[in-house]
Amino acid sequence: MGIAKTIRNFIPRIKTVPEWGIESVPPQARVFGFADFAVLWGNLGIGLLVMLAGTFLIPGMSLRGALLAIVVGNALGCALLALVGKIGGDTGLPTMVLLRSVLGARGSYLPTALNVLQLLGWAVFEFIMMGVAADAIGKTLFGHSLYPLWTSVFALFVIALGLGGPIGVVRQWLEKFAVWVAVGTGLWLTYKLLVTYDFATLWNKPGDGSLPFWVGVDLVIALPISWLPLVADYNRFAKRPRRASLGTALGFFTTGTWFVALGAILMLGANVKQEPKDFTSTIALIAGWVALLILLADETHNAWADLYSTSVSIQNAFPKARQRALIVALGALCLMLALLIDVTQYQNFLYLIGSFFVPLFGVLVSDYFLLGRRERPSACGIRWGGFVAWFLGLVAYHVANPSTLGAFSPAWQKLVPSPLTVIGGSIPSFVVSLAAYAIIGASTSGVGNRRKPA
Repeated sequence: MGIAKTIRNFIPRIKTVPEWGIESVPPQARVFGFADFAVLWGNLGIGLLVMLAGTFLIPGMSLRGALLAIVVGNALGCALLALVGKIGGDTGLPTMVLLRSVLGARGSYLPTALNVLQLLGWAVFEFIMMGVAADAIGKTLFGHSLYPLWTSVFALFVIALGLGGPIGVVRQWLEKFAVWVAVGTGLWLTYKLLVTYDFATLWNKPGDGSLPFWVGVDLVIALPISWLPLVADYNRFAKRPRRASLGTALGFFTTGTWFVALGAILMLGANVKQEPKDFTSTIALIAGWVALLILLADETHNAWADLYSTSVSIQNAFPKARQRALIVALGALCLMLALLIDVTQYQNFLYLIGSFFVPLFGVLVSDYFLLGRRERPSACGIRWGGFVAWFLGLVAYHVANPSTLGAFSPAWQKLVPSPLTVIGGSIPSFVVSLAAYAIIGASTSGVGNRRKPA
């Protein structure tokens, strides 16, 4: 009996965390403050895929143009992250449930499906990137490829994080260890890039002009915008929503701007290919295998957030589904896809994400901040006014940035007059959906209910 008790003392106990699902998080469980969100979202702005996105700005833009696009794009995207995060903090509800207020309960199933699709896509990308990077290290150490093994190991770790819940991951893992090691590695990589390449030469090197400035901004915006459908899933745990929103915006802006810029510098200096294998190998050659391994380990947190929020989103349509079972099943699916497919580019995927979610959340921001709706999300079937405003914003995006559809249908890009494309798609899309819903909502009965959130 004494031996059994001794063994139990050495085995970590896994604490079961509540599955909040689509219910509002009660006030006593809203424990995150400014620092928690700065660490969480700052960590989500660090990653190999974030850096890889920076390579798409080069050589279409010069380095100085790319860096300006990175700052502007992240500033705009993080401002929207903060607004939607504030709504989540006020209501205690996850993002897909918030959309019921503008699209109706059944109407919210469409963005839920889009969100699940994009989150699973991101998770697969993350698994592939982790597997490729780990395999590159393994080849150096062991002399042969073990890609399926490495990918499976990291996938299992990601699933384990998902089962731990956001509070445990942030408080026990990110804040105490992971984020500081990742930041230190980022500083080391920055130093190595600056001493390896002549920054003055890179700064003065012109781009080839194939990527207009505002199209580059659209690409950068797609990174924080890709987190918009997730932000309230975590910010609903905020003690003070305004401070939480500030921590969210500052955290992601700081690291997101930093790591996208590193990717652009690496692309210009090393002329790497825009695909995971060459990209990760180049990082290893410049900063060392240890630095690559740490960045690789940090990539697990992005995949964790994808899996956790996918399960929460699915619960919007299937409230009785068990969150932990979903995390395990979805993680296994993403692992299988990562082992079967080869992804070399995802630029068009980033643009496509932005084209749907920028106008959609313009509708939500209009409803909450301009029209002052503070009632709980509607249980009605479909609210067509929200769909009309969303559609108008989506059209505005693809007119102002025709390259997204142009990647699939070149004829579309030729139809759009060039003067309409000077400021990219994100800003016109958001403004059109925001204004359209304000007009539609103002003429709809029941608008203006300013009852404070429960």
